[in-house]
Amino acid sequence: MTRVRRLMTSPVAIGALVLVLAAVGFGLYWFQPWKLWADQTVNEAVPPAKPSRQAGPETLATGTLISHEHATTGTVRVVKLADGSRILRLENLDTSNGPDLKVWVTDAPVREGKAGWHVFDDGAYVSLGDLKGNKGDQNYELPDAFDPNTYTSVTIWCDRFDVSFGAATLTAAS
Repeated sequence: MTRVRRLMTSPVAIGALVLVLAAVGFGLYWFQPWKLWADQTVNEAVPPAKPSRQAGPETLATGTLISHEHATTGTVRVVKLADGSRILRLENLDTSNGPDLKVWVTDAPVREGKAGWHVFDDGAYVSLGDLKGNKGDQNYELPDAFDPNTYTSVTIWCDRFDVSFGAATLTAAS
């Protein structure tokens, strides 16, 4: 018994215990596994048209989300509002929650399967900010410099692991 007690109080054992606890803490911070069971639903409406002579919201482009690293479904719309500003709208979004998820518009082609997981940070992209929730309807303000001829796709991007959860090709509305 004294041999075990001496081993447990030795500087080497205490140092090893501290290292193990630090590794576990870092792993929990980095992977955030609890997010796999915690959904965040957002249900934003399309902003209403402001009183003016202009018409209401107009859909400029649409797309359907496909799955990449995680099962992802929903649709994407680029909407021009009555005041001339534009938003990216995610509708009926359903994806996994995860650490450091962003919404990006990119110039990368959308590829199915593993081939499409890592392509979106290779070229031009604009981050529209953090994903507000992994389920529901959401609006993201597009910058004035947004060019639909340059940015032809949308991705739900995990910045922590440099991987796409899901993506959509934007097609001009007819």
